Formats: sequence, C-alpha cells, structure tokens
Amino acid sequence: MRSTRLAILSILALSLSATVTAAGQEKVLYSFNDNGVDGYSSESGLIFDSSGNLYGTTIFGGTYGYGTVFELTPKAGGTWTEKVLHSFDNSSADGGYPGAGVIFDSSGNLYGTAEVGGNYDDGTVFELTPQADGSWTEKVLHSFNSKSKDGVAPSSVLTFDASGNLYGTTSSGGAAACSYNVYGCGTVFELTPKAGGTWGEKVLHSFSDAATDGFSPLYEGVIFDALGNLYGTTRFGGTGDCGGGGLLLHCGIVFELTPKASGGWSEKALYRFRDNGADGIFPSGNLIFDAAGDLYGTTLDGGAYTTGGTVFELMPKASGSWSEKVLHSFKSSSSTDGSEPYAGLIFDSMGNTGRRCSAVPTVTGPCSSSRLNRARRGCYITSAMALTDQNPSPA
Repeated sequence: MRSTRLAILSILALSLSATVTAAGQEKVLYSFNDNGVDGYSSESGLIFDSSGNLYGTTIFGGTYGYGTVFELTPKAGGTWTEKVLHSFDNSSADGGYPGAGVIFDSSGNLYGTAEVGGNYDDGTVFELTPQADGSWTEKVLHSFNSKSKDGVAPSSVLTFDASGNLYGTTSSGGAAACSYNVYGCGTVFELTPKAGGTWGEKVLHSFSDAATDGFSPLYEGVIFDALGNLYGTTRFGGTGDCGGGGLLLHCGIVFELTPKASGGWSEKALYRFRDNGADGIFPSGNLIFDAAGDLYGTTLDGGAYTTGGTVFELMPKASGSWSEKVLHSFKSSSSTDGSEPYAGLIFDSMGNTGRRCSAVPTVTGPCSSSRLNRARRGCYITSAMALTDQNPSPA
C-alpha cells in the first residue's frame, strides 16, 4: 500500500523530510536581516534551479526598501548562503513590493511581478537575466496602467504556456465596475513576447463584484489544464457574508477561463465558498491538478473550527458542475495542528491517485484577530508537519 501526500512549499524556513510515519523536522536555512541590504518579510513560495539553489522574493528591504529577489546556495556542512539578485527601487523604471515568487524560463531567466512602481506606479512584470560576471540584470516587461482599464497591483506568481506567453492576475484594476475598489476588482492578463524584445499585454478577464463572479485574486495565480483552459481563485466574491462589520465581501470562488473560437475568453465560477461552519472561506495560494483532473487548494479561514482554514478538493461532474470536499480543517487552537494555510499545495513524488492529505502550516504573528485582515495579508508560515493518507490507494 502506498499513500499520497501533499506538501506545502513554504517560506524559506522549511525543510521537510516527512515519511508516512513521522512528521518532518524544521531547519532554518536563512534568517533575513533588516540591515539596509538584505530583504525581509518573505511571503512567497520558493523554486529550485537545476543546481539545487533556491530563489524567492521579499516584499520589503533591500537597498531601497521596496523588496528583493534573492538566491540561496547550499554549502558544505549543511549551511546556506544568501545573495540578493535585485533590489527594487519603486521608480518609473522599476517596480516595488514583489509579493509573489518567481519562475524560470528554459534559458534560466527569472520572471515575476511587483505590486507597485513602473511608469504609472500601478505595478510591473519583470525579467531578471543572469550575466557572465554573476550579477543579474532586470528588465520591466510591462507597466500596468489603471487609466487604461488595465490591471493594477499584480501580486501573483506567473505561468508560462507552451508558446512562451506569460499569464497572471492583478488584485485590482480592469474594465468592470467594482463597489469595493475604485480601481476595479482585478484581472487575469496575458503577456506575449514581440519582435525586438518587447511584450504586449492583453486583459483576458476583468473581475466584478456581481454574485456570478469573484474579485480580488490577491496572491493567487492561474494554472492550465491539458485543453488550454485557465483555473484560479479570487479571495472574495461569490455569495455569502464573510466580511463582517457590515461589509459584504463574500467568501471567494474558484473560476475557469475558457478560450473562445471567436477570440477572447469566457469565465465561469466553478465553486463559491460558503461561511457555513464546515466549508473554507477566502481561498489562498495556487491551485493544482491531479492526474484525474481534480483540483486542490487551500483557504485562509473557515472550516470545522471556524477560523483555521482548510485544504479542499474540487471534482468535476458529468453535468459540467463541480463538487467540493474539505480534506482537512485546521485547528488553530491545537498545538499539533496549524492554521491559516497561506501557501498552495504540491504533490509528492509518489504520484498516486486516491485520497490525499496536506502538509500543515503553523503560523505565528503578525496574525490579526480580524478575519478580513487575515484574508488580505495572512500570517507568516514558520513550520509544517505532514499528515498521511488514511485511505491509501493500492500499489
């Protein structure tokens, strides 16, 4: 019998060596330092290169205080060395506050988003290119512009398609009216490389605060299925009161974008989260598919213990609708469980189908008592443990 596990790629400080019988042990790889050079407050996931080096971002710090892209290199003896690859300066030629992680292309260049800065101070998509001397050169591929019905404040990790186009989300902006944000309810966008090294941008969908849609995909990017459809989540929107204090923000959705033969994309809400004492609310982190086409993700709040958050699975039905199942409700009051899973999920190498479990993040401050504040920013993930499948698939 083999079990399938999910693991969370966490913020810097996680080294998971989990088995089906024991939880992983934590090892601090690097501690950031607010010293005017290093970055701090890293809320993104990490990625490896082929040499085993780790790459990520910090929202704050660096030479100018607007965040960094960093590299961690393993050394003999089990220690790691950090190098700041780029310090953002929040100028018209650069971005600032990179909240999401970075991705590689096939040539070893890094791509990411910054929430502010650029020509219009509405955020950027950037590329970092390694140089022969070991330094990295940054290039802004797109500056978002709220005055042209473009997206504003990109904060998601990016995704490549097979043709080398980039896809991502912005937490505000777009062409649709939005009661909650003067700049708009957010967008899904595509960047296409052009001759001469420039990139052209196109908004694929502008979110609205209508009950049929979601809004504010804060740190959630999009993923492709095998047919070229895009899937993602929005932190708010749908149906149900999750805001409190008279502010009806709703609980978030899972959506699908399908390319149309005539051009453009059509959006469909696959699932609307509900604050009902069992379901999760305020989805966070990227979605993932399994081999059967089921979707998995996390929510920051909700679940059986009210505010701990959940791991959920969405399963497509023959009718075209999707059914949801909560795989785990986090119990924040327990010393053996975590709460508010801010990162997404990944599968381990065992790759079985069947029931799956999660790695459970434990969070520490700053964690506001306000559900709305937690939904907007979340808390810092500092440790994790693995839960094993209670109903594993046979080998």
